Amino acid sequence: MIDEGECDWKVVVIDAEDKWAPFLNDIEDVEKEMPGMLSAIREWYRTYKIPDGKPPNVFGLGEKFMNKAYATKVIEETHHMWELLVSGEKERSLDEHHDEVKDLVRSLSKGSLFTLGGNLDEHQDMHGENFGNDNSGAMFF
Repeated sequence: MIDEGECDWKVVVIDAEDKWAPFLNDIEDVEKEMPGMLSAIREWYRTYKIPDGKPPNVFGLGEKFMNKAYATKVIEETHHMWELLVSGEKERSLDEHHDEVKDLVRSLSKGSLFTLGGNLDEHQDMHGENFGNDNSGAMFF
């Protein structure tokens, strides 16, 4: 999705415990098992900011939903870039930014994101018995 001129990736996922999960293993399964759902998701993302006076969002990739393999590559790539940012390995050119922005990026780059975020898993009671295990079927980065 292109949101206010910037790329804003969206990933369609399903809870592994959802009754539909065994039937939805890749994006083409969604249209097969739940006709119209992808169009509804696209239209919601296209229009959800209009009530705030913003223009509709637009989509790249010919407005197609990409498959799991494509999405996994995007997730891995963006996660890697995030790791470089928070680890401090990637120095950013901050000359054109205000001191407040520079301080925030330096703070995040020192690995303090988790201390700023507090408890990032607010729903531990909702996890199944094997949550986080390799055999759970969930993807963790």
